[in-house]
Amino acid sequence: MKLHTFKIGGIHPAENKIAAGQPIVNMPLPAEVVLPVAQHIGAPAKPIVNKGDKVKRGDCVAEAGGFVSAPVHTPISGTVVKIDVCRNPQGLPVQAIYIKSDEAEREADREARENAKPVRGESELAALDGKAIIDIIKNAGIVGLGGATFPAHVKLSPPPGSKAEVVIINAAECEPCLSCDDMLMREQPREIVKGVELLMRAAGVNRGVIAIENNKPEAIQAMTDAAASVPGIEVMPMQVKYPQGGEKQLIEAVIGKEVPSGALPIATGAIVQNVATAYAVYRAVVFGEPLMERVLTLHDGHTGKNLRVPLGTILATLVENDDYEKIILGGPMMGRTASTLQTPMVKGNSGILLDKRYAHRREPEPCIRCGFCVNACPMGLEPFLLSTLSRLKDWDEAEAQKIANCIECGSCSYACPASRPIVDYIRLGKSTVMGIMRARAAANK
Repeated sequence: MKLHTFKIGGIHPAENKIAAGQPIVNMPLPAEVVLPVAQHIGAPAKPIVNKGDKVKRGDCVAEAGGFVSAPVHTPISGTVVKIDVCRNPQGLPVQAIYIKSDEAEREADREARENAKPVRGESELAALDGKAIIDIIKNAGIVGLGGATFPAHVKLSPPPGSKAEVVIINAAECEPCLSCDDMLMREQPREIVKGVELLMRAAGVNRGVIAIENNKPEAIQAMTDAAASVPGIEVMPMQVKYPQGGEKQLIEAVIGKEVPSGALPIATGAIVQNVATAYAVYRAVVFGEPLMERVLTLHDGHTGKNLRVPLGTILATLVENDDYEKIILGGPMMGRTASTLQTPMVKGNSGILLDKRYAHRREPEPCIRCGFCVNACPMGLEPFLLSTLSRLKDWDEAEAQKIANCIECGSCSYACPASRPIVDYIRLGKSTVMGIMRARAAANK
């Protein structure tokens, strides 16, 4: 069997996927949710409810704030108690909608959650054209669930002059410790394939590729069986290499095309969507359900769980004990440290990592000019140089050296024998340089 992968860079961190094989468990609907209006890349959503309003499970409580934006929906029925700020995982204040329910409302919601019925039959699904499917996806608030949270309807609406040829489903799940996508494929393969069909129709393409790293044999088999009778969809096993799930790396691995610097992935004819996004599309189109919960992995170093968590659930309610030194939201490579237990779970949260092995860093030592970070970089950059330029605040040279191309995967820091915080400096520099670039573009309009 040929295993596909990208050509430049990459690393092989320990997988530590101890939650693999653990069934997905539905977390109870909470008595209160806190719903930030910015759970996606792009303009924040705008609240359309007020304090004292009654809402039902699945209601839209914040509408999209622009084309590159996504609405927010409540996973519980209840009363809007306030619209105020909450703290995001980094401790920064963000606007949020606070909703509380009573026991009767939660019981009704539990019934609705457990006994959801399709709102569209096969004939109604067959009658949907691409625009209708995109509108459903847009109104359901579906974003990329691999972590980037780019609004799904925007990817499905390429700019004039661009044409999609293939939909690639990112099921690599290359981040260590995470197994939520793996288990979703094992448990819901036919539903995911139906979601892929809908995405293909929305994009106007006849080819779909579900790319899965080869360390998930059960998922590969389940998806292969589910797709066997569906024309145009293939399951493609991939080599195990981080960051295989990077959009540009996955496109290169699957169709052998490189996304040009500064260009969108659609320049290669590919639209990439996460496998959990495909499942969310299925639920939205077939069941009429907006995106109001997601599957994530909780990993404490000894045990692992895959949990379906209502959005807006407070982190403190998911952490069962205080035997941890640091909480990372996401995986160990690209996750961010949570500064508060009172932060809510949002669309981009794919994991909760409590493993003490990832709680500390070694003291950094002087750079020894070994070049390991250069060899590891999947974008062909010079991380040691970009890090230094960022530390020295030489923004012009950082831009010239393509700092904006960095995908912040952390491969450079992982490969560094001196334990230098390379990606941290690059992340800071990239943010600053991209701000300068946006300001310049606005001034030149």
